Amino acid sequence: MRTRKLGYADLHLTTVGLGTWAIGGPWQWGWGPQDDAESIQAIPRGLDLGINWIDTAAAYGVGHAEEVVGQAIAGRRDDLIIATKCGLVWDEGSADVYGRLTAESVRAECEASLKRLNVDVIDLYQIHWPHDEEHLEEAWSTIADLIQEGKVRYAGVSNFGVQQIKRVQAIHPVASLQPPYSMLECAVEGELLPYCAANDIGVVAYSPMQNGLLTGKYTEERIASLPDDDWRKESPHFTEPACNATFVLLDGLRPIAERNGKTLAQLAIAWVLRRPEVTSAIVGARRPSQIEGTAPAGDWVLSAEDVAEIDALLAQRCQALS
Repeated sequence: MRTRKLGYADLHLTTVGLGTWAIGGPWQWGWGPQDDAESIQAIPRGLDLGINWIDTAAAYGVGHAEEVVGQAIAGRRDDLIIATKCGLVWDEGSADVYGRLTAESVRAECEASLKRLNVDVIDLYQIHWPHDEEHLEEAWSTIADLIQEGKVRYAGVSNFGVQQIKRVQAIHPVASLQPPYSMLECAVEGELLPYCAANDIGVVAYSPMQNGLLTGKYTEERIASLPDDDWRKESPHFTEPACNATFVLLDGLRPIAERNGKTLAQLAIAWVLRRPEVTSAIVGARRPSQIEGTAPAGDWVLSAEDVAEIDALLAQRCQALS
C-alpha cells in the first residue's frame, strides 16, 4: 500500500489506517454490541493487507478498545505505528465521558494507555477534543514533556480549529490534525487543509465513509433496526432529510464505482485521499471481512473525470438540502 509522510514527523503512514472507534463496545458513543474475538482477528488482518498504523483512543469503550488493540498486536509491535488520544475521561463505573486537559490528567491518561496497549512508547499522541479549553496549553505542554521523557514520539490534535492549533503550535510543533472528512462532511477543505499544508501538519481523516452510510449497505429498514445503544440512531446523517438525499447521491455514485471495478466504500475513501494534504484515511473495521473490503482503496487514485462527476453529484445533493 502507498505511504505518505505525516507532516514534519518521521512517520510514513499507509494511506489507509485502521480505526478502532467501533470495537470499544458499549459506551456513550458506542456502536452497539461488538464481538472482541472478531475485533482481535480484524486488526492483524489489516496488518497483513499492508496497513501500517492503528488509530485508537482511551475513550473508545472507556479503555476497552485500547485493551483489545493491545491483545491484537502482541508480538507485532515493530510492524506498526500506534496513535491514541487523551482528553476525554470518565468516572469509575460510568460509560459517559467528559473533557479534562489538566497536566495531571494527561500524564495519568498516557500511563494508562501505555499499560492497556502494552507498549513502551506511543508513536502519535493526540488531544481527542479541545473541550477543556482553559487547560489546552497546559495539556500540550505536558505532552511535550512526555515526548522529552520518551513515552511519546509525536504530538497531534483531533477536532481542532485553526485558532486552537495556533495556540498549541506556539508551545510545540503539531505533527497532525485528525478531523472528520467525507463527501458529507467537507468543511475541512475551507480553512483547515490549506493551513495544515502551509504549516507542514499531516492530516489523518476520520469517518471517510461517514460511519458506514457511504458504503451503500444501509437502507431505511437497516437504520431503523440499529441497536438502541448505537449512537448513529441520533446522527443527523442517519435521519431525514439528509439520509434520503444521501441515498440519491449513492445511486449516482454507484456507476462510477462499478466502472472502475470498485465498491462504494472504496470510492468514498479514495475521494478523501484525492487531496494531497491528506496523509491517510482512518477506516474502521469490526471484523476481518470489513477491512478486506476497504483496504484496497489505499492504492486507488481517482481520475480527474471521476472527481468532476462526483463533485457534480455532491453539488446536486447540497442544492436538494438547501
